[in-house]
Amino acid sequence: MTAYSTAHTLATLASGGEHVDTHESISPYVTGGGALVVLLLMLWITTRFNRDR
Repeated sequence: MTAYSTAHTLATLASGGEHVDTHESISPYVTGGGALVVLLLMLWITTRFNRDR
């Protein structure tokens, strides 16, 4: 394999096929909402433990 054909192959792989990494059952709204709930719960727990400050 020559350098040109290797470069051409790599360029084709890099620019070709639009691979989308999404799963049908995972909703971004559910993921974001779950993360928000976890962060708010962590904030609430932190403020309960730091009442003296």
